[in-house]
Amino acid sequence: MQITRAEVLAAIAEYDALGRETFLSRYGFDDATSYLLHHAEERYEAAAVLAAAHGYLPDRSALRASELPSRKNAVELHLRRLRFDVRRLKSPSWERDEVILACDLVRQNGWHWLSADDQRVQELSELLQLMPLHPAEVRGPKFRNVNGVARKTADIATQHPDYRGKPTKGGALDREVLADFLKRPEEMQTAANTIRAGLQSGMFEGLAASPDDIEDTAIAEASEGRLLERRHYARERNPKLRKRKIDAALKERGRLQCEVCDFDFEAAYCERGRGYIECHHVVPLHTSGETTNRLQDLVLICANCHRMIHRGTPWLTPDELRLLVRRGWKS
Repeated sequence: MQITRAEVLAAIAEYDALGRETFLSRYGFDDATSYLLHHAEERYEAAAVLAAAHGYLPDRSALRASELPSRKNAVELHLRRLRFDVRRLKSPSWERDEVILACDLVRQNGWHWLSADDQRVQELSELLQLMPLHPAEVRGPKFRNVNGVARKTADIATQHPDYRGKPTKGGALDREVLADFLKRPEEMQTAANTIRAGLQSGMFEGLAASPDDIEDTAIAEASEGRLLERRHYARERNPKLRKRKIDAALKERGRLQCEVCDFDFEAAYCERGRGYIECHHVVPLHTSGETTNRLQDLVLICANCHRMIHRGTPWLTPDELRLLVRRGWKS
């Protein structure tokens, strides 16, 4: 193949000028299924670009898909030799939030899997496209399509204790979420409903990652999904409500201290710690759904106790953690 980097760059420029759909239609190509060409922070169908590049050679025309080298990975290897960044398409792993929605759909269907042509599978596929957990650069054309969603329902359904056939090769996360639904059905249904409503309303857009997202993947994976975790932290960080809670505590007790372990930031860190404490919302979204924030739903708490409350499922209440702290003091 005589195509050089110059011809490929010319084809990329044409792609940019025409737009993706027109370019693919002109050269008779569909969405990429194996790999994409990454260039200047954009992504291109590698095979279509290489086929079009052939038309930029002197006295040559663009290649049809059937005229490209049939050898496995030939297009990918040729573009790599020309120093282009070619990446294989692989859908990102399912997150707990996604599996919760899929499991809830299987539950609604009597713990039976659903086919790809089921309208409910189509609706879930569209909903998963809205989930802000996977950046655009890792999503391939088949990302959470109806076939993938239907397969996930089979992975879950065939792990159910009442299923008598041979299970599919579902992952550990499928089994964990299914076990949660069987053990805590009301909580998990509430979690699914809250995630679904949040995606439809745009509630999760722009939410910052929670500390658990960033610092401790194990903790985030043990909760009812990253999105509810992020929303929960957003409620706790509400500056107006936090100020009202702190003002009420100062008026009542004259000082700020952890309501679990009695830690006082000002006593420990002097002026630097004055006025500092964290807020914890005692009503998790996965048990209550979206509710109005009230002062009585907040407790003032130190960072260590806050992390311990969120560590594991189900979350501890402040009273439960207080008992653990007291027990530790006595031992």
